Amino acid sequence: MTSATDRLQAALAAIEAGGSQGRLAFTAVFTESAKAEAFAADRRAASGMTKGALDGRIVSVKALFDVAGTVTHAGSAVLRGLPPAKRDAEVIERLRAAGAIIIGKTQMTEFAFSALGTNPHDGMPGNPRDRTRVPGGSSSGAVVSVIEGMADLAIGSDTGGSLRIPAALSGAVGFKPTSERVPTTGAFSLSSSLDTVGPLAMTVADCAAADQILSGHCATTPLVAAGSSRFRLTVGRGRPFARCEDHVLQAFEHALTKCRTAGIAVEEGSLDPILELTDRIDKLGTFPSVEVAATLAELGVTSLDGVDPKTRARIEAGKNVSATDYVLMTRRRKAAIEAFDRALAEDEFVVVPTTPIVAPPISTVEETAAFHDANGLVLRNPRIANLLDCPAISLPVHAPGLPVGMMLLGRKNADRQLLAAAACIEAALRPGR
Repeated sequence: MTSATDRLQAALAAIEAGGSQGRLAFTAVFTESAKAEAFAADRRAASGMTKGALDGRIVSVKALFDVAGTVTHAGSAVLRGLPPAKRDAEVIERLRAAGAIIIGKTQMTEFAFSALGTNPHDGMPGNPRDRTRVPGGSSSGAVVSVIEGMADLAIGSDTGGSLRIPAALSGAVGFKPTSERVPTTGAFSLSSSLDTVGPLAMTVADCAAADQILSGHCATTPLVAAGSSRFRLTVGRGRPFARCEDHVLQAFEHALTKCRTAGIAVEEGSLDPILELTDRIDKLGTFPSVEVAATLAELGVTSLDGVDPKTRARIEAGKNVSATDYVLMTRRRKAAIEAFDRALAEDEFVVVPTTPIVAPPISTVEETAAFHDANGLVLRNPRIANLLDCPAISLPVHAPGLPVGMMLLGRKNADRQLLAAAACIEAALRPGR
């Protein structure tokens, strides 16, 4: 097997060879510390020792995580004057303890508060499948780092789809865990109610390996794919399919056919009854708009001057949410979570298109109204999982043309079962099957 040092050199070369794409994917590259970590991994390997599945693997981390000695600016100009972090975020500590090589911090949308990947402060890397299109966000640099060979896997956050959206639009695997499964300590908080931390990679196995470390379940046993007869899929028809582009619908239906051919039971259903419950939350407001304002206040930000106007408008919308409405939002969310958990059987996973559209051209989302329309569309389906506090994963369907994602949702805390089912589906969707 190629040494960690050699693979790190190849990753650093990919960042350099990527030119503007490489520079835009990362906000910081930790060349010297990464070399030291690679050297230590090689010494362990030479002596027959290992710290587990991530030992010697190259990992990028989103710019909202604390890394000791660096400023956690979360993609925003207004946070650049903060003092450097004194210690690593808890998930970074877990990664280092597991032998991961932290290669750098990746670009993100400002405060993680949009889903296309745009950032007027740091710039935006193009979609790795078509650089004239957006990569998806908010973990935009994360997906580029993985697909372009700059990292083996990436760690990001997911508050409304920020791992699954770039995975779907760029052709990777993005996993959102159940809330509180993975600690968020040391990460900039967009929404204390909805924030989750998870991996983005090219395979379900890599996401599962990262999940074990991030969640503190450091078993070395690799994920075993579920048998095709051990679970069933329910297609969540209804509103998640509204405004779906033909290419997305065709790719999704073809993927369902492949699942059936592989012996996976696929049933028809609807998410609309559950969405009626989440609608009751949205009529009052959104958690990120309210809660990010609290985060910024804690950091001493007294003015939104210097914030991207598109982001600022979404933050200011939170001012219209009263304390009473916020409490009602929390209660209504709890009711929706409980209803979804009751509605889903232990062997059942809901499946819908991750996003109803493919990655839009960058030129088409520069105008404010078009931006908000596309942003809302790509967020629509993924954010369901955050509101329902359930694990979710986006898998690429490998259709011809631009990438399309298939999203699975499971019961709360059924994270490993979801990953095992996803591994089975991943095999069924593999090209040539």
